[in-house]
Amino acid sequence: MVRRATRDDERDLLRLAASFATSFAVDSTRFTQQLRAMLDDSSSALVVATIEAEVVGYAAASMHSTLYANGPVAWIEELMVTETCRRAGIGRLLVTVVEEWVRSRGGVMVALATRRAATFWSSVGYAESASYFRRVL
Repeated sequence: MVRRATRDDERDLLRLAASFATSFAVDSTRFTQQLRAMLDDSSSALVVATIEAEVVGYAAASMHSTLYANGPVAWIEELMVTETCRRAGIGRLLVTVVEEWVRSRGGVMVALATRRAATFWSSVGYAESASYFRRVL
């Protein structure tokens, strides 16, 4: 089952985010602040996948307006499925729910950056498009 995340999911999301992060160390205090901000932000979607009430995955996305795309676009910031549940369709289901959220808000495109999951993203219909640049502040 996939549903919107709540504050009650904080412990499970923190565990998953910590295992997802490779470039950053997840700070629990900042995590709590960001979780609350995302849950309160209508331009953010945070959804969790559960099996028998256990959170086994999540997706975090945000939407913003653009001029070039003729409408708002979404960026999938994070998609994580616990290792023991991978290859069971959970990631695909999370992506589908995010895409439905984007469509329901008039979004015209979903994009993301990945280093480790190109095969997965290709398998769910995404095409490689651009290089990714960043600056940590």
